[in-house]
Amino acid sequence: MELVRATSLEQVDGGIAIHGGTEVVPLLRDGILQTEKLVDIRGVIPRGVAGNRIGAGTTLAELEVDPQVPDALREACRLAASPQLRNMGSIGGNLLQSTRCWYWRLKYPCHLHGGDRCHAREGEHREHAIFANDYCASAHPSDVAAALLALGTRVHTTQRELALEDLYRLPTVEERELVTLAPGELILELELPPVDASVYLKAMDRKRWAFPQVGVAAARVGGETRIALAGVAPVPWLLDGVDGLDAATPLPRTAWKVEVARALVRRAVTSVAAK
Repeated sequence: MELVRATSLEQVDGGIAIHGGTEVVPLLRDGILQTEKLVDIRGVIPRGVAGNRIGAGTTLAELEVDPQVPDALREACRLAASPQLRNMGSIGGNLLQSTRCWYWRLKYPCHLHGGDRCHAREGEHREHAIFANDYCASAHPSDVAAALLALGTRVHTTQRELALEDLYRLPTVEERELVTLAPGELILELELPPVDASVYLKAMDRKRWAFPQVGVAAARVGGETRIALAGVAPVPWLLDGVDGLDAATPLPRTAWKVEVARALVRRAVTSVAAK
């Protein structure tokens, strides 16, 4: 395998881009990703926080201690992983995490792998989705994505500017990829609007360093309270108000997530209102 250390964006052509490697390396090791070429993009991706702009190469560890960063994002970064992973993992890479669905990780021929069924719907699915789970019941694992979604973030790439929610799409027979980036398109920067108050709450199986079973971010932005969830749908999920959980479609073993989400949403909205 060839490793190219890019010194300009023009060199990022072909192969798989790698920054911190906390996502790419395990997928390569497990044979889920395959390539003859890795492109190290650390030298060409912006890093750091400047006012309301965050370079995509900024690590989670840097964000969790930066006072310029809204509370929801700082807390989401702090709870996302172990200190070692937070020191390596970039916010851009975190947004592009693959599902933790064990059927997908074990390379079952599921819908996301080009198969004709969702094995989780018929099998073990305690940690899976409660929204948009008719085609694929996987649950998006990024705490950071939920926080940024609630904050109303805009994404700047090498090709365009878009709302964070437009970075993702639900899988279909015609398009099974969960992100809308074109081949070779890279996330460069995140732009946040003025935020009045925000919070991120997380339910997980361990007290530390576990993926979210349910994550809830709430933010008051421009007089509107936005609520976004992690771990409940194949993509980060923007909730349609505090009663949005009434539209959940849990599987037999994920109904518990609905009640946990209700409790966390109440706490999050109360917290934001009090700030």
